[in-house]
Amino acid sequence: MSILVFLFALLGAMAVGVPVALALMISGAALMLQLDNFDAQIVASNMVNGVDNFIFLAVPFFILAGELMNVGGLSKRIVMMAMVLVGHLRGGLGYVVIVASVLMASLSGSAIADSAAMAALLLPMMKSAGYEEGRSAGLVAAGGIIAPIIPPSIGLIMYGVVANVSITKLFIAGIAPGIMMGVVLAGVWWWLSRDTEKNLTRRASGKDVLRALGTGFWALMMPVIIVGGLRFGIFTPTESAVVAVAYALFVGAWVYRELTWKSVYQCLVSASRTTAVVMFIVGAAFVSAWMITIANLPAQLGSMLGSISDQPVILMALMMAITVVVGTALDFTPMVLILTPIMVPVAKAAGIDTVYFGVLFIMCVAIGLLTPPVGNVINVVASVSKLRFEKVVRGVGPFLLAEVFVVVLLVLFPELVLTPLKWLY
Repeated sequence: MSILVFLFALLGAMAVGVPVALALMISGAALMLQLDNFDAQIVASNMVNGVDNFIFLAVPFFILAGELMNVGGLSKRIVMMAMVLVGHLRGGLGYVVIVASVLMASLSGSAIADSAAMAALLLPMMKSAGYEEGRSAGLVAAGGIIAPIIPPSIGLIMYGVVANVSITKLFIAGIAPGIMMGVVLAGVWWWLSRDTEKNLTRRASGKDVLRALGTGFWALMMPVIIVGGLRFGIFTPTESAVVAVAYALFVGAWVYRELTWKSVYQCLVSASRTTAVVMFIVGAAFVSAWMITIANLPAQLGSMLGSISDQPVILMALMMAITVVVGTALDFTPMVLILTPIMVPVAKAAGIDTVYFGVLFIMCVAIGLLTPPVGNVINVVASVSKLRFEKVVRGVGPFLLAEVFVVVLLVLFPELVLTPLKWLY
């Protein structure tokens, strides 16, 4: 009964246009009333205590780091470097999108920011070179959702806090699946562009490659510093976010010389606005999360899934399928904060590694950014490229199926995630 009350309150509020954060508070309040335990002070205290966590400081700092990287020229150097390395191949600009998406994912951790930057930088070039617009925009959108998987990932930070899982392990475990997504995107792009003979550029000379690697060196050092620092215990995930901001400021202002006082101020304002929205949703989600625990919803869900609790692969497949379906209606942050406290206890009870579960869970939540009717990444790419939403949806189809295939592969073979984790950690 409690599950139905929670879902009815949450989805009903959203259906009539209530903002997500308020809908989360309403669903928590509905559970309080159903349990005859309503207290306004519980709502207020959980909102405050929910965001009063040192690890959450990483969120605004990584958001700010992403803004500084885009404005400071780091993203542009990554694209230029990818252009020199793979731009000469058949369908070369598509490979540029994929390589740049993987590299930029290791800089910002935000699918929205990466997709917007890639759409602004590369889609005009692909259009002028004669590439089909919908397919090109779909590839950019599909590449953008690699960002929440490869560290640093804001989604993995939120999951780690709510599920009480090591964020460092999550970061390291996300590297291999993120690269796998890039590889399958390249395979699909190769298949789709195998018959094209147009727009082949000359192969870059060794001197051009060295020059591009030289200018992109400072941008490439960002993931090395962050992952290396975490792996060897030099700093915590929160401290790594501060390091990312300091590094982006240094490189953008003193190495590439593209950051000005005005642009830094604009980055601070933009990051503050984004952080305010995200953290308000986080606070509201902790109200419903607290009530989910009090109402013992995970145990109720576990009893509903009891017949398959001793079959971890089937249980994982079912939970990932549920996550993808829910992703058609909910945005990234609310999904992480709502589903994590419900699903993680079920996964634990079935003996599923919570780091492994977290990586696949975030992958499925990220896939939700590509599925209509919400599909925020598709909306961003369509807005930047001035294309119809439907056209981008059609273009992203083959790439979306390829990324779902990666999730299925990882569900069937957990060692593809756990083995690299053991090697690196």
